[in-house]
Amino acid sequence: MKLVLISDTHGKHRDFEIPDGDVLVFAGDMMTDGWHWPEIMSFNNWLGELPHPHKIVTAGNHDRLFETNPSYARGLLTNATYLENSGCEIGGLKFWGSPYMPAFCDWAFNSTPEQLKKHWSLIPEDTDVLITHGPPWGTNDKAHPSHDHLGDKELTKAVARLVPRLHVYGHIHGGHGRSGGLICPSVNASLVDEAYQPVNKPIVVEL
Repeated sequence: MKLVLISDTHGKHRDFEIPDGDVLVFAGDMMTDGWHWPEIMSFNNWLGELPHPHKIVTAGNHDRLFETNPSYARGLLTNATYLENSGCEIGGLKFWGSPYMPAFCDWAFNSTPEQLKKHWSLIPEDTDVLITHGPPWGTNDKAHPSHDHLGDKELTKAVARLVPRLHVYGHIHGGHGRSGGLICPSVNASLVDEAYQPVNKPIVVEL
C-alpha cells in the first residue's frame, strides 16, 4: 500500500504537488492562525480534488477550532477521516492519530507530561501507522541542526513500547525528512520550512 505523507501546510496546500497513492496521511496544521472556518473549508475542498481513495487527517497546534469548537470543525472536514485519539483500518493496516503535544507557545492541544502519558496509553498495541502532530524526542525534532530537541519524551516511551511499522508527524518544520528512527521508521512530513515557505516535498512510503 502506498502512503503519501504530508503535514504543516499552513494554508498553502495548493502550492504543493501531491503524488498519487492509496492513502493520503496529513499530520496536522492545515491552518494559519486557526480561528477562521474558511481555512478548513479551503483545505477540505482541496482534499476532495485529490485522487487518493483514502485520506486521514489529524489536527495540529495551529488548528485551534478543532480544540475550541470540535463538532463544528470536524463537520467541515467531509473529505477525510479525522482522527483525534482514535483510529481506523484501511486494507488491513491499522492507523491511529492524535494532535496532542507538549506545551508550545500556548497554542492548541498543548498538554502536560502527565496528560500526554494518558493520551499515549490509549494507542492500541496493534497499531501499524502512528500519526501524531508532534515528533518524539530525539528524532527529526530540531528546528535547526544546532538547536535543542523539541520532541515529546512521553511519546518516545510510547513508541518504544508499541514499535509501530511507521510513525508520521510534523510540527517542527526544520526536522522534515525520513529517519530510520531510534525505534521504528519515522517521517517528519512538514511541507513548509521554519520561515513558513512551501519548500518541502511529500514523502511516499510503501507498506
